[in-house]
Amino acid sequence: MDLSTTYLGLTLPHPVMPGASPMVDHLDLVKRLEDAGAAAITMHSLFEEQITREQQGMVYHMELLDHGNAEALSYFPQASEFRLGPYQYLEQVRLVKQTVALPVIASLNGTTSEGWLEYAKLIEQAGASAIELNVYHVAADPRETGDAVERRVLDIVGAVKTSVSVPVAVKLSPFYSSIAHLAASLDALGADGLVLFNRFYQPDIDLQELAVTSHLSLSTSQDLLLRLRWLAVLYGRVKASLAVSGGVHTAQDALKAVMAGAGAVQTVSGLLKNGPEHIKAIVGGMRAWLEEHEYESLEQAKGSMSLERSPNPAAFERANYMKVLAAYQMKIA
Repeated sequence: MDLSTTYLGLTLPHPVMPGASPMVDHLDLVKRLEDAGAAAITMHSLFEEQITREQQGMVYHMELLDHGNAEALSYFPQASEFRLGPYQYLEQVRLVKQTVALPVIASLNGTTSEGWLEYAKLIEQAGASAIELNVYHVAADPRETGDAVERRVLDIVGAVKTSVSVPVAVKLSPFYSSIAHLAASLDALGADGLVLFNRFYQPDIDLQELAVTSHLSLSTSQDLLLRLRWLAVLYGRVKASLAVSGGVHTAQDALKAVMAGAGAVQTVSGLLKNGPEHIKAIVGGMRAWLEEHEYESLEQAKGSMSLERSPNPAAFERANYMKVLAAYQMKIA
């Protein structure tokens, strides 16, 4: 069974790879990911805040500030809370590249085009096979228009694309007013890939401490559904490679993503729960299902359930909304 796929211009033996996670901080885990058959290694993000603070000396000065404003400072991560500083991150890219014979996709996380152009170049020089731009931005300013929010993303991608020669993927959130239009604009700008979607970690309120708290919750297969919809909508409408991130735990999840249009399948929570070797189980399960259903290759299944090829395209659009609600009411009647 031929499971090969192309992502960001890279020919891969299959689409399954770890998404951005702290696993890449440990070279023994990186090696285990390779031994489990990972198609590529995706680094976790280097944050714009880390770069700008190091450039401006902010981390050093913040640590020296009088603790009279400790409450204000508590909103910012301390230098020790970041897994790797900017220069350590570059060294880790080199080490990972030396450790495995796999494509290494580095990641930058920020909100301004000025924030990390220099580091995009340095990451390329460190040996990264591609760069994933994680545009994690909460549009909380009521004066900022939807067009301005999208323009911010386009400016970032345009600036990075002109500064590096390696492929550039853009990891989006599902909260833009017109995902399809933004995707088409990024495609026209030359983005090599689109990753759907970033997971926003929502704050909670601790009623005992009267404080805002943040907790990391792992994804479930239910999280995949939103991603399936937009993969199916975008497949065939953009030239950029499509990847899914979030909600892939099983071979069935991965197959659904490919049938919706994904050329790459990133998984993190499944690996954190089950270990790096879970990649082998996902890939093996995909192969077994395709053989059982008499597919000749993974490529034959790719995009087969997308909007342009699905036997029920209305299921991805509003027409299905009323049918779903009506069916549920009948169940409880």
